[in-house]
Order: sequence, then C-alpha cells, then structure tokens
Amino acid sequence: MKLSVLVSVCVLSFFLVFSAVMSEAQETPVFTLAWSEYPSWSTFGVLHEAGIINGEKGEMGTVELKWNVDIVLQEMDYDSTIQLYASGQADAVCITNMDILSPSLSVASVAILPTSTSNGADALIVSDKIKDLNDLKNVEVAGLDLSVSSYTFDSNIELKGEDPDNYNFVNMDPATAALQFQQGQLDAIVVWNPFVLDTLEKRDDSRVMFDSTSIPGQIIDMVVANKASLNKPKGKEFALAVIDAFYQLNNMLDDPAEGDDTLIALGEKFSNLGLESMKKVVEQTKFYRTPDEALSLFEGEELKSTMEKVVSYCIKRQIIEKDPSIDYANGDADLTFDSSYIKALMDK
Repeated sequence: MKLSVLVSVCVLSFFLVFSAVMSEAQETPVFTLAWSEYPSWSTFGVLHEAGIINGEKGEMGTVELKWNVDIVLQEMDYDSTIQLYASGQADAVCITNMDILSPSLSVASVAILPTSTSNGADALIVSDKIKDLNDLKNVEVAGLDLSVSSYTFDSNIELKGEDPDNYNFVNMDPATAALQFQQGQLDAIVVWNPFVLDTLEKRDDSRVMFDSTSIPGQIIDMVVANKASLNKPKGKEFALAVIDAFYQLNNMLDDPAEGDDTLIALGEKFSNLGLESMKKVVEQTKFYRTPDEALSLFEGEELKSTMEKVVSYCIKRQIIEKDPSIDYANGDADLTFDSSYIKALMDK
C-alpha cells in the first residue's frame, strides 16, 4: 500500500514538473515596440485598433497569432521612446536615422524597416517681413536645436552657399515656436507637421521659405530593433511581424474601398487631423509603402552618402561624441541597416 502511494506521488510530481516545463516552453515570447505620434509611426496605433497588432500584453492580434509573438505597443512622447530604448526597456523603437546614432553607441541597433521620409514635412516658415536670406539673418529663427529641424535649416542654408553660423537659430520646442509665430511674436520658425500645416493655416502672412524637399531621402523614419532582442528566441519573428503589419496597413491605405477610412483613422492617432489634412500630410511624409521601396533605400548607394552627411553633422554639432560604426548588411556594427528581414517576409 505504501509503495503504491509512493509511486502515485512520484508520478504526480513528474507530471506537474513536466507540465510546468512545457507551459514555459510554449509561452509566447513578449517584445516591446515604443512609438510616438508621427504619420508613419501612428500606423501602429491604427494597427492596434484594427486588431492586427493588439498592443496589450497577453492579447494577440492577427499578425501576432501568425508569427506567434506577443507585441506590446508602448506609446509615449518621442524623447521618452528614445530613452526607453536606450535603457534597454524596449526591444524596438520608431526613430529617425539621425536620432538613432547616439543610442547605437551603447546599444547595438538594427534598422529593420524604413517607414517614411520627410518630403516637405520639415520646413522653415517665415512671415512677409522676411523677403530673403539677408532679412532672415536679422531675426531669431526658432526651432528644436540638435534635431531634424536644425539639420533641415543648416542643410538648406549650406545649399544656398551660406554659413548657418551667420544665422540666429534659437532652441525652442516646436509647439511653442508654432504658437508664438501664430501670435506674431516670431517671424521665422523651423517646425515639422502637424505644426507646419497648422501654422500656415492660422497666420495669413506665413509662407514656406524652404523645406526638406531640397534634401530628399536624408531624413528617414524607421523602426530600429535592439540587436540582442533580435537574437532572442522568436526575435526574427518579432521583426517579421512588425514589418508584416506595417505593409498590411499600407495595403489598406492603397485600397480604394478603405483607403480614406484608414487615413481618417490614422489622422485620429496623429494630432486628430481630418481627411483633407491627412492627404497633405502623407504627401509631405512619403511612406515607403512596399517592400521593394524599402529595399531600394536600404540597398542603394545613396543611403551610404546620406548617413555620411548625417554623421558628419552630428559630430560637428556635438550631438554624438564619436562616429558609430555603420554596416549595410547583416554585419557586426553599432548600427546596421539590415534588409534581410524584409526579404524574409517577401519569401514567405
């Protein structure tokens, strides 16, 4: 009788341990993507609403079920997303090619997906008091320093054969700069959308003096992942799920039957803009809507020259202390532009 009880206890114990091990092995891995409000990044908010990615931990959208990964969508302001990623608390982040340089020096990073590029979304707006560059030299130009705003300004000034140091660029949050310009307290600001559209609408004598259309493809919005996260179990599937979901959203935008509704939903996640405003926004923020467009960027020679310019600017302005190593394949570098994940999705 005692032997029978002992055997039963042993069998039960083995079963419980085995079940626990199997449960742990089958548990869906969780990855976090930090995103902030911007046209091609607000897509992740729409993807959550559509049930394609359920951003809540433990809840699965269709693309998560497909790739067997649980993606937590962490929406924050832009600076906070960068800090979260740099501290290792997010597996991936929505970030520009300029702003990833600093965190990549401490966190080996992989650009897995380009989402858009500024095509007029960053602009110098002036009042009718500013007729030319000589007038511009005599006023404060307000914008966020050490950012894509100052990069847009400096690059355009240099293209005109001028020295940016001869201009009075004043550091100011874009929301504050836009408001002060609209109230007539400033005559020149460098801001990005939605502040560009909003300012042009609210001040009658405002106009764009120059914008990011003169530096095409140099300001790139991306999804970047921690290389260590990609090397975890299911890390590749996490990357594929994010890429898959993004292109599903772009297919919705391109579908005549649901394109406008999708754009309206995107506008609700991006500053509550309506349909007509969003049509302008997506013209000025050119999405990389297809895998082929993304591959053309990541595998083209132009990206290398672009990054040389951006790194040089960041060193000159002391945004970064040293050049990060950059690779354009699946290499060992601080920052890698890796097209293999997009290709892997295309092969499925």
